[in-house]
Amino acid sequence: MNIKTVWAVWFSGTGTTEKTVRRIADGLAAALKAERKNFNFTPPEARQQERTFSQEDLVVFGTPVYAGRVPNVLLPYLTGKIRGGGALAVPVVLFGNRNFDDALIELRNILAGDELHPLAAAAFVGEHSFSGVLGQGRPDERDLAQMDEFARKTAQLIGELPGVPTKMVSVRGETPLRPYYTPRDRAGTPINILKVKPKTDMEKCSGCGYCAAACPMGSIDPENPDRVPGICIKCCACVKGCPAGAKYYDDPGYLYHQHELEEAYARRAAPELFWLEK
Repeated sequence: MNIKTVWAVWFSGTGTTEKTVRRIADGLAAALKAERKNFNFTPPEARQQERTFSQEDLVVFGTPVYAGRVPNVLLPYLTGKIRGGGALAVPVVLFGNRNFDDALIELRNILAGDELHPLAAAAFVGEHSFSGVLGQGRPDERDLAQMDEFARKTAQLIGELPGVPTKMVSVRGETPLRPYYTPRDRAGTPINILKVKPKTDMEKCSGCGYCAAACPMGSIDPENPDRVPGICIKCCACVKGCPAGAKYYDDPGYLYHQHELEEAYARRAAPELFWLEK
């Protein structure tokens, strides 16, 4: 197939999904001798516009994994604003060293419903948004090498395609999709952190406005960063990006869940890669 443009398309609060998607797209564009373009739909205003692709495009499409699934706040955009136009697609999810559960199969199915053709897919590991310990520093050099190899093999697959694929790449996951992962305490009682929001140490805060600009939901008041009138999806863009280290969470349930994850999933999780069977 003749691919003219390789797109890197991503939602990425703390930059790890962006790093992954762009690395794979760069490798594919180089191997296919195609133009490279980017589309970042992390800012809320970016999700107001439709995005249209064509059969001359290859779209590397990435989201983080939240509670084992594609973030539910993205579903209206992903199912309503993407026009695939018969383009080839590579769904990519980034998980925080626990598990990607059904996120990859969910994203694959969404893209297929948008009239894209998923022919390869991957789940890579990035530092967990809640933690500086869980998956610390990932994606690292070992991950980047696997991304390059994934891009190389995917480009080879595309070069061998006789035409538009008539089936999708098979990936790990369940259908119907499992419920979102629910954190629990030691007694097995669910921990609800949906309404938890970050706090601000106003003695440290310089009023630079970074957190308000970085919030993918537009939920932080730029005039008073201690106010979060909108929803918080716990992406931690504000916490990890604040140059003064002024943003933090102090909710007991949130902190319990963070420490539980750090203890239970300290091992190095491996990426999982999938290609369309010939």
